[in-house]
Amino acid sequence: MKTLPESFRPFDARMLNVGDRHWIYVEEVGKKGGRPIVFLHGGPGSGSQALHRTLFDPARDHVFLIDQRGAGRSHPYLSCEANTTKHLIADLERVREHFGIEKWLLVGGSWGSTLALAYAEQHPGRVSGLVLRAIFLGTDEEVRWAFVDGPKVFRPELFEAFCNHLPPGERHDPLAAYIRRLTDPDRAVQTPSAHVWFAYERALSELAPKHAVLPENVASDARLPPTSIFEAHYIKNSFFLEPGELLANASRLAGIPGTIVQGRYDLLCPPKNAYALAARWPDAHLEITDHAGHSMTEPGVMAAMRRAIADDHR
Repeated sequence: MKTLPESFRPFDARMLNVGDRHWIYVEEVGKKGGRPIVFLHGGPGSGSQALHRTLFDPARDHVFLIDQRGAGRSHPYLSCEANTTKHLIADLERVREHFGIEKWLLVGGSWGSTLALAYAEQHPGRVSGLVLRAIFLGTDEEVRWAFVDGPKVFRPELFEAFCNHLPPGERHDPLAAYIRRLTDPDRAVQTPSAHVWFAYERALSELAPKHAVLPENVASDARLPPTSIFEAHYIKNSFFLEPGELLANASRLAGIPGTIVQGRYDLLCPPKNAYALAARWPDAHLEITDHAGHSMTEPGVMAAMRRAIADDHR
């Protein structure tokens, strides 16, 4: 993307020691002492990006963008040790306390929405509001839909290519096969599968993908796409949540205002998840964005998020 205006550049950045040999990267953007907001990136593992800063009003908002454990600029990079949903929630509290914030607005999409909900349900008194995109509730059923059942119906040629990258004996359960490979310590096994997984998910994230071809002949020493590794780690462990936990505990969000921005044709996180959450969270406004898939850059999605964030949730 083009160079951002000066107002969208961090005015401070630091590494915070959160224990377990992990240091997380935190950058501050906007107006120091302004309306406190924390942005939670997706993946897990994708890290915060410069584009995320443009969701906010730098003249009003004091935004904290965090690279979660092992992701982005945090250290140790790609470490799945002591890396669970519980750890990430504790890290958010560490950041909040470090900066002396009483309450903050949480903004996140996809996995970022999962983490935001988990945090808000555990610490509702610390949340002034929620702006969530592409609701993912962290269930095994959602994972199977995103990577198997949904693509079988809507992108069968892509699903077939995804399966064909596996040996014939593993194609009967491609999800389990890829998770085994992505969590294998042998880089020669892990790396090719990581690149195929990354390309597959990226194609599924857009309503009209420009690049829906999976890679061939990936070198075993190629750089690992971090989201593939972290997603496999979290999927293998059911995102470190009890079955149906986030929906069952949605009553804890009572009194917290929020907006859910949902792409109508999101294959990875379909609208039924957002609809189910909104039914249990009466203080939420559900906004369906037509002609949009999963990605934040899909038509109308960022504009809807900016409008929601601009509302005063304090």
